[in-house]
Amino acid sequence: MTTLRMAAVAANFDRDLEADFTRIEKLVATARERGVRLLALPEAALGGYLLSLDGTAESPPALRPDGPEIGRLADIAGDMVIAAGYCEDAGEVRYNSVVCVTGDGVLGHHRKVHQPLHEDSSYGAGAGFAAFDTPVGRLGMMICYDKAFPESARALALDGAEIVVCVSAWPGSRTNASPDLAQDRWKRRFDLFDRARALENQIVWLSANQSGTFGSLRFVAGAKIVDPGGEILADTGITEGMAIAELDVRRALETARSSMGHLRDRRPHTYISGGDARTAGVGSARIASAR
Repeated sequence: MTTLRMAAVAANFDRDLEADFTRIEKLVATARERGVRLLALPEAALGGYLLSLDGTAESPPALRPDGPEIGRLADIAGDMVIAAGYCEDAGEVRYNSVVCVTGDGVLGHHRKVHQPLHEDSSYGAGAGFAAFDTPVGRLGMMICYDKAFPESARALALDGAEIVVCVSAWPGSRTNASPDLAQDRWKRRFDLFDRARALENQIVWLSANQSGTFGSLRFVAGAKIVDPGGEILADTGITEGMAIAELDVRRALETARSSMGHLRDRRPHTYISGGDARTAGVGSARIASAR
């Protein structure tokens, strides 16, 4: 049996990049001491998120994916696999992105596809979802609002992702906000999406999130690890912290899919209404190999 110890972080990051790296170094040291091999940090862990979602907020510092900051993150990772969010400098366009690194360099990259409220005033939209191989298994990544769309996680699962890392800067409700963040309706949605996406695709799910406050936003924290049956293995609740869990990922996937295989038992031809039928069979080879 080969188990993987994973961790997802709820923490507060801001515009001070040096302070962000100091925080990351401490988190990585703690995770390493506890035997963690895969660590998920929040959306905008490098440079902080937007100060508001009204379309007027200044953008975080834009970093090149091949620049010194991502190189520094890789150096900190060493033999660990780390996912962290940042504002990507792509020339004339900036993207809300997440990068996955080890000490050997960049393993995977994702640009946020779905943009809530006025986020499109600050970022361009990503073009799709793709899984990639890492030393801890085949991973997929997404950012925050991406997880509100079932197609996002399904695309990654069909591409063979065993583990999906979702990094977020998910705030509490902007209207009728509850004084008790644990009872906030946006917090309930955040948790529901995490469990539903893991269960419907029968995958392992790591959810990292910002905590505390930044500008006008109050983040719900709620970093967690969810197994392929939709059960929460570890959760930070509404506070800053690190959710850690250990799991034999391959065995967990095989067990979850042994009787009712949600990917195996799909009927793609029945789901298409006015769409492009050419995409219906995408990923069938990887699904067969995952049985």
